[in-house]
Amino acid sequence: MSAESGTEIMVHRQVSVPLTPQRAFTLFTARMTESWPSEHSIGSSALAEVVVEPREGGRWFERGADGSECDWGRVAEWAPPGRVVLLWQLGADWRLDPELDTEVEVTFTEEPGGRTRLELRHRHLERYGDQAGATYAVFDSPGGRDGTLHASVELAA
Repeated sequence: MSAESGTEIMVHRQVSVPLTPQRAFTLFTARMTESWPSEHSIGSSALAEVVVEPREGGRWFERGADGSECDWGRVAEWAPPGRVVLLWQLGADWRLDPELDTEVEVTFTEEPGGRTRLELRHRHLERYGDQAGATYAVFDSPGGRDGTLHASVELAA
């Protein structure tokens, strides 16, 4: 996978959960800690909590067991219960890069039988330049975006 000029690189996943869109949205955003792999702590301390401030412009960050905070990005769009867009601002070295914006869009679409389809699109990975392919491989791995989304299903059970 290369980062050719003008070519968008994106990870796309979807899953159906036995919840209303409102409940699925709440679980995904307010309880992200429970679906985030704890071994993927980005801060200097063990992961205690993943926080998504529930508003446009809000922070998206990790709180460590020692109380330290490590920013991951911010909330670009907050439209419950149908959609949230988070800006992932961590570079390929897993450090905050305020100049880097990749988009994690999650939509919550009502389905028959009281279910909701969650679709996650992590867009603009080409912005990682020479690291785009390697970064895509991390996010596309079983423990990457797929793992986060499937852990959300376990929360729903």
